[in-house]
Amino acid sequence: MKSLYSAAILALPMLSSAFSPSSILQQTSSTSNTALAATPSRLPFSSQTSSTSLGALTTTQLPEKLYFPQEKEIPKVLGGLQIGLRKLCVVTGASSGLGLNAAATLAKTGRHFVVMACRDVEKGKRVAKEIGMPEGSYTVMKLELANLQSVRDFVANLKAFKSARPLTNLICNAAVYKPTDPEPAWTDDGFEMTMGVNHLGHFLLVNLLLKDMAKAKNPRVCIVGSITGNTNTVGGGLVYPRADLGNLEGLDKGAKKPIAMADGKPFFGAKAYKDSKVCNMMTVSQLHDRYHEKTGIVFSSMYPGCIAETDLFREKRPWFRKAFPWFMKYVTGGYVGMQEAGERLAQVIDDPLCNKSNVYWSWNGGAQQVGRWSPDGKPRGAGGSGGEIFENEQSDAERP
Repeated sequence: MKSLYSAAILALPMLSSAFSPSSILQQTSSTSNTALAATPSRLPFSSQTSSTSLGALTTTQLPEKLYFPQEKEIPKVLGGLQIGLRKLCVVTGASSGLGLNAAATLAKTGRHFVVMACRDVEKGKRVAKEIGMPEGSYTVMKLELANLQSVRDFVANLKAFKSARPLTNLICNAAVYKPTDPEPAWTDDGFEMTMGVNHLGHFLLVNLLLKDMAKAKNPRVCIVGSITGNTNTVGGGLVYPRADLGNLEGLDKGAKKPIAMADGKPFFGAKAYKDSKVCNMMTVSQLHDRYHEKTGIVFSSMYPGCIAETDLFREKRPWFRKAFPWFMKYVTGGYVGMQEAGERLAQVIDDPLCNKSNVYWSWNGGAQQVGRWSPDGKPRGAGGSGGEIFENEQSDAERP
């Protein structure tokens, strides 16, 4: 099952006409071409079935679109003058929460120029000022991960902005979590929204930037993971529902509307998020195996701790949003504040200690157990605040 998953999850976005195989051949290196071509013929994106799938997606008329071609930003230019000698870093989902705090931390070091890749550009500009990002240390660009054409447009605009300078660092952080939705939402390309944004949009983004990043010195890609996809943790192994891709029945059938789950079963919002995180962390391992040695790019994942007050939980009921931070802080010990979480994510990109590929970085016990008693009343060892960074162990579900 794992070998099937390894091939399927990396090539799934080819189902969309916005991510055609010919575009991959043009955008990635020759080594990428060979790796992506090596997929079992029985998969839904094989040459036998891809034309049908592409046609179906092309003609799908969704009631609401998140991105239209005419919304493409006018490319920013002369970015090299702004970037100077700093490393260029892209952070997705940088207008709030973990992404915003990581972007601010990197910008304030003076070593990084940050491209804030956001759905809402005006909001991105506003919050960057509010959090105190130094003027001239960042720019905000439009990126709608629920539309693969928007991903392509973002990459084109990024290349116009930076000119010949390669991208050094990429943080794939943006995420959608819809645990209370009884019915699935869909991306503009017809994928279930959680998997489409959290995994497929980021997968395309990484692939379009690999060749450019290979030209940089000490390049790094970090795809934010989660304990919820790790079955060897309290949150992933004991909290229902567990992540489970099954035998990939949903992927085998094309993974497009009305198929909402990777295992082909009925939509379950909380599980869709966990499944997407399994895919994120599996992709890190696959990227490492296929490209690290040939490109020098360091691929990693990380768990920042439970950011119990993040907007990711905005779909939850009011009582949950009020009680959950207290529970995580004083009962499980998994709580971490927004700023500290951002500093952790920035560390994976900036710290020389983290220049090792195929690592799942964690802090303070990595949430593989409930926290131990501490004199300050805050349990320790459950991935929460404090502690030193270490190489955590992934569960079997994330290993190729």
